[in-house]
Amino acid sequence: MADTQQPQRTELWRSAISDPHGLLQQATGLLQAHDIPFCVIGGQAVSSYVEPVISLDFDIVVPPERMPEVERLFQHHFQVRRFKPFFSVSIGNSDFRVQVQTDVRYEGFIERAAPRPVLGLELPVASLRDVFMSKIWAAQDSARRVSKRQKDLADIARILEVFPHLRELLPEDVIARMY
Repeated sequence: MADTQQPQRTELWRSAISDPHGLLQQATGLLQAHDIPFCVIGGQAVSSYVEPVISLDFDIVVPPERMPEVERLFQHHFQVRRFKPFFSVSIGNSDFRVQVQTDVRYEGFIERAAPRPVLGLELPVASLRDVFMSKIWAAQDSARRVSKRQKDLADIARILEVFPHLRELLPEDVIARMY
């Protein structure tokens, strides 16, 4: 079934986010041009499965063995800042950031990804189960800012509203913080 709301969602995103240099298209285009597999995770992946929310971050995963190549490629074209466990890519005065996750737990996500509409592009998105599990990991990560972990819990709740069968995957500590 086609998503008839996708053009409206894309236009809303473009009007809300300042990305004058087209970072999203440039970054994903570079990966595709260099045959580097990737998939979308994080809030943008959640929004590809359920009602979207505006986010300035665009999280992706690339194969761990290609990570140095991706970082060098992006450093050649963009501003890159290294954080743990990701590096952040930006350009000019754009509000938008591409974040490349380096956590090895995401390694199998690319193989299970499938094309889905994301911000006006058809991109490989992690499977629903993988997106859900990554949100659980993020919500449990005490090193993350409290506000980020609260957003992760909200993303989990958004997913469960549409896909209640995934509740069986929730660990007790996450359930206790949600209900």
